[in-house]
Amino acid sequence: MPLSTIPCVLFAGGKSSRMGEDKAFLPFGGYDSLSQYQVERLKKIFAKVYISVKEPAKFSNIDCMVIEDILYPDISAPTTGFLNILKQLKKANSFFVLSVDTPFVSENIISKLIEASQNLNYDAYIIRTPSGVHPLCGIYTRALEESIKMMMKKGEYKLMKLLESCNVHYEDIEDEESLLNLNTPEEYKRALKLLKA
Repeated sequence: MPLSTIPCVLFAGGKSSRMGEDKAFLPFGGYDSLSQYQVERLKKIFAKVYISVKEPAKFSNIDCMVIEDILYPDISAPTTGFLNILKQLKKANSFFVLSVDTPFVSENIISKLIEASQNLNYDAYIIRTPSGVHPLCGIYTRALEESIKMMMKKGEYKLMKLLESCNVHYEDIEDEESLLNLNTPEEYKRALKLLKA
């Protein structure tokens, strides 16, 4: 599969409160950090990989282009990151997003989203499993920019709120494990075991 021209943005600006330390820098898959692991594998799928962060200095050792949250530095929400992406990637009509703490999302899953975005006409293309919607594994389009700005004015920042108000294609998959989030030390240990399996 040729490298996708859709920009890929890895989200690593969360607080990691349940992990007790910044999960973006946990060792993973033979790399010094989960961030670098994700960047390296995503570079095999996308021609351009970015990382959306609140504190760019912390990511100076990650071999990746950084998108700093300059518009809303005091608000911790992916929607603020989206506006920064649209502002800084002016030529991009859409972008793929993935949370740094979901390392098992496969190339096959990503390919399904890319294919849907090329053949269907929606505002967003999002992965859904039996447990629910995964808003930080999907493709978002520039058509959502005004909707996000309106949400921000109202003090609403949740991605699910955005998805409820727009035209979304949900790509259904059965594999829950591929969307495993590393939110807690227990989930991190489980992920390390899955890597070795």
